[in-house]
Amino acid sequence: MDYLDRARELLAAHPVVDGHNDLPWALREQVGYDLNARDIAVSQTGLLHTDIPRLRAGGVGAQFWSVYVRTDMRGDQAVSATLEQIDVVAELIARYPTQLRRALSADDMELARAERRIASLMGAEGGHSINNSLGTLRALHTLGVRYMTLTHNDNIDWADSATDTPRIGGLSEFGHEVVREMNRVGMLVDLSHVAATTMRDALATSTAPVIFSHSSARTVCDHPRNIPDDVLAALPRNGGIAMATFVPKFVLPEAGDWTLAADRNMREHGMHHLDTTPQAMRVHEDFEASYPRPVATVGTIADHLDHMRTVAGIDHIGIGGDYDGTAFLPRGLEDVSGYPNLIAELLARGWSDTDLAKLTWRNAVRVLRDAEAVARDLQTRRGPSHATIDELDGPVV
Repeated sequence: MDYLDRARELLAAHPVVDGHNDLPWALREQVGYDLNARDIAVSQTGLLHTDIPRLRAGGVGAQFWSVYVRTDMRGDQAVSATLEQIDVVAELIARYPTQLRRALSADDMELARAERRIASLMGAEGGHSINNSLGTLRALHTLGVRYMTLTHNDNIDWADSATDTPRIGGLSEFGHEVVREMNRVGMLVDLSHVAATTMRDALATSTAPVIFSHSSARTVCDHPRNIPDDVLAALPRNGGIAMATFVPKFVLPEAGDWTLAADRNMREHGMHHLDTTPQAMRVHEDFEASYPRPVATVGTIADHLDHMRTVAGIDHIGIGGDYDGTAFLPRGLEDVSGYPNLIAELLARGWSDTDLAKLTWRNAVRVLRDAEAVARDLQTRRGPSHATIDELDGPVV
């Protein structure tokens, strides 16, 4: 049996829990949530990275669907757009009941695996989605959101982002209260996209395991979106998990400058640099024809995972591909069917079946289960927080 056959066999027993997939936003941008126009029961190759046949081919057993909204949406607009994202995930689950199963807990994930359905969870990407309201945070949890990324690409009123000019120095007092309330309700604190100072503040405050839903190792690729070694080394004490992403500019050093130029070209064509619609991809392809793109590979991602395993330990790593949230992907990981290629590469590097089962399934399920246990305990000791940002940080300007 070759490595690829062994990988598929392993994934049949221990499927991938993927930490981050932007299909809901792609459906919004491409077809205004018209699921007839993007029926993921059949191949959407060339239009999307994700559909059910390719999820099956990739050995995906659980997916955190990102209910991301852009950071230029603020206030009530951001909240409404997040609700629309949650709504389309519910519509997907209802539309494909034999393939997808709504999951709110670790037990739900295990039930989905037993039923050979794909456990469907949700993660909100960016604290702007709660509009500085702990009540809105709790409402998102009630609707099924099981993690919140504290920031996206821009700072928010209570937390610094990795890719913005530092303003707070990490978390504000209200930011710490957000983390505490997330612990209390059982919503995972996601530290992808946040500044290293915010990572450290959140780790100091959180009594539940944290996650990085789609971030790789800064030592391997020195990009601010990645995780410094001291933070990786702190994960065992916290119990959390770092889920390696596949985005080339975050994993391949030479891809960074090319991406900056490609983003600038997109803006010159009147498009958002994160646009992945077919029209936007044609602009990218024209640019790439003149300026060849540095290409990451499966081995590039394996290099990150090797380093993350060394620093954080095998119990604290996972996978978060960021499919349908990026224009480009590594060779061999071009869509969600590619996970067996990554597992085969790790097998070839000597990873054991036990280690790979932790990477793909066990670690993520354990982290959610542990967060649920922390929440049950905290709920016996304190009620909901009604603190406001004005009370803790002063008036927002």
